[in-house]
Amino acid sequence: MKYSIIIPCYRSSHTIRDVVESTSKELERLGRTPYEFILVDDFSPDNGDTVRELIALSEDYDYVTAVELARNGGQHNALMAGMNYAEGDIIIFMDDDGQTHPSQLHKLLAAIDEGNDVVYGYYPDKKHSAFRNFGSWFTSFTVRVLIGKPKDMKTSSYVVMRKFVKDSIITYRAQYTQMQGLILRTVSPKRIASVPIEHFDRAYGESNYTMKKLLNLWSNIAGFSIVPLQMAKRLGYLTASCGALGLVYLLVMKLVHHTKILGWTSTMMTIILFAGVQLIVLGLVGEYVGKTFLTAGNYPQYVVREVHSTKKKSGCKEDCND
Repeated sequence: MKYSIIIPCYRSSHTIRDVVESTSKELERLGRTPYEFILVDDFSPDNGDTVRELIALSEDYDYVTAVELARNGGQHNALMAGMNYAEGDIIIFMDDDGQTHPSQLHKLLAAIDEGNDVVYGYYPDKKHSAFRNFGSWFTSFTVRVLIGKPKDMKTSSYVVMRKFVKDSIITYRAQYTQMQGLILRTVSPKRIASVPIEHFDRAYGESNYTMKKLLNLWSNIAGFSIVPLQMAKRLGYLTASCGALGLVYLLVMKLVHHTKILGWTSTMMTIILFAGVQLIVLGLVGEYVGKTFLTAGNYPQYVVREVHSTKKKSGCKEDCND
């Protein structure tokens, strides 16, 4: 059985070597061999420092493949790129900053050995900032509401899965990738385990996640569900019903009590309110239509600029019988 460790890299020139070497030692200690590392540089804006370090690792170790992307596509698209190069029977997602620590790997692999198809490590005590913790909570809540993630299913970026799960996921070709959505559409939640693990401090620097990146990730989740459209429809029913009841009330007051209907301000505020609701609904529909248009245009999830590896390729080439 072969193990493939996929690590998206972004400004990780100071940390990635230690992550690879310490994980390699842990896999050797556990007897989990052979293994390979797929390191994906997500167009790091550090003047090529990360790429140079990944190339150096691929030259130092024949089990390391460095995939250099031509543009930034985000963590989940970088994972998709790595999965397309992974050859292992067991796929492992790790971070480049040391927080998904190799010392916790045996817990996830033990859960895979028990027959689960996907195993998430989760952190009872997180070392993230308050902003990042809020973003994680909001993402988890959104996934639960939109795509039916079980309430007791706890997740993180530390994931182990079987090869058939990876093979199914990489058939997804749309630009807007969200890994939890892809996993949940592939595997029954009954075959997904969550294992408590220790969360370590970042070895260097600060989190690269920003509010914009978290919002983009949230919008990708919406692409796996029609729940927002259903909610917009229900909101439309509610506002239309309120408007109809208000109109009936005003007509009754006019006919029975001969009440003069005054209130220009309240009328305008009502118009503005319903106009705002309409714009929100139109924007929501437009988001779906826009993503459908871009998907139909075959916008790539990622573009590989170059692959660096000294690994010997198995199998014959065309001239192997000459």
